[in-house]
Amino acid sequence: MRELFRFPDPANEIAARMVAGGVVALCLLTLATQQTWLLLPLAFGFLARVLTGPKVSPLALLVTRVIVPLSGIAERPVAGPPKRFAQGIGATLSVAAVVLAYGFGYELAAFVLVGGILFAASLEAFVGFCLGCKMFAILMRIGLIPESACEACMDITKRRAPLSGGA
Repeated sequence: MRELFRFPDPANEIAARMVAGGVVALCLLTLATQQTWLLLPLAFGFLARVLTGPKVSPLALLVTRVIVPLSGIAERPVAGPPKRFAQGIGATLSVAAVVLAYGFGYELAAFVLVGGILFAASLEAFVGFCLGCKMFAILMRIGLIPESACEACMDITKRRAPLSGGA
């Protein structure tokens, strides 16, 4: 059971960016169609990834088991804790969107949160900028997240190599 809830560390940045691309697609579909039921797979995916990494998320399984191997792009290991933190932010926003839409009938507010997820996922997918990872680093620097949470990433900005080619 412990293995099920272990998040990969290091994580594969290439897979993370491809998963973010899938999140972008789901957010765009949700916003374009205004279908609140699409909030449910969005929230489930984030919850699955924050709790288990790529083990039960359909999108992450597709990316890690099919798309990344077929792409031929070499893995790019990055610290796992900031990626899990980013998934936690996505889980929080997407679950809040579900609660707003289904619990209170505030669909517009829910779609605004989906827009925020779309923005952050687009940065990750297309630019390679993980907003959650940057927040994690800032929170570590100011002492709100202890160094023991991720000793390898006290300064993730210095460890990050620029992407070459298209991913």
